[in-house]
Amino acid sequence: MDDLYNSILVNGTYRASSIRIAEASKIIENTQRDVNIALMNELAKIFNAMGIDTQEIIDAASSKWNFIKFKPGLVGGHCISVDPYYLIEKAKVYGVLPRIMMDARRLNDGMGYYIGGQVLRLMNKRGILVKNAAILILGITFKENCPDIRNTKVIDVYLALHEYTANIMFLDPWADAKTVEQIYKIKIHSRIDPSWYGAFDVIISAVAHEEFKRIDIQSLLKENGIVYDVKGNLDRKVVSARL
Repeated sequence: MDDLYNSILVNGTYRASSIRIAEASKIIENTQRDVNIALMNELAKIFNAMGIDTQEIIDAASSKWNFIKFKPGLVGGHCISVDPYYLIEKAKVYGVLPRIMMDARRLNDGMGYYIGGQVLRLMNKRGILVKNAAILILGITFKENCPDIRNTKVIDVYLALHEYTANIMFLDPWADAKTVEQIYKIKIHSRIDPSWYGAFDVIISAVAHEEFKRIDIQSLLKENGIVYDVKGNLDRKVVSARL
């Protein structure tokens, strides 16, 4: 098997001494990433409360050579948000309570509702009546430039807002509309409708699909509209707030 993969893969393979070592190595790859993102999410909460921009802080810290640049965000999908649970449960079997991993999972799993809460607070500050507000969410997949909607945490942002307003639309050119409706009971659009221009009180950039870079977001907003940037990939000039 090793010879077969070595004949195909440019960078070759790494032969672990046992299947247990190989499986554990794969699990800690994703667990390490989950924990690092959880740290950034916690820092984002702190800095948001302090009123300073998390992305600017990360950029400044990145000027130091040994700073590891992770960004806050939603952690979904079928790898990073799932693999840590295998290790957490196995640790308990062996009498170890993996507090850091458990706390990281709990924190990351709650970020969708946190973002929803941030948007609601910003709407209240702007005097936007939530129950009448028109909201557009850009992206529903669990990561950019990918059609996969499994365990997407964008849904949590939607649920946090849907409790107060039903007027929420999704734009996602990657996700399959039938699959989304089947699983989440939500209708999505793959392209901008002409009626959308100047129609939205809030636009949430949840997933950084390449196609979204070409959208004139401000043209879709009402005069007092809000742009909330989850991924930190939009031009700062058009953003009202970001994670």
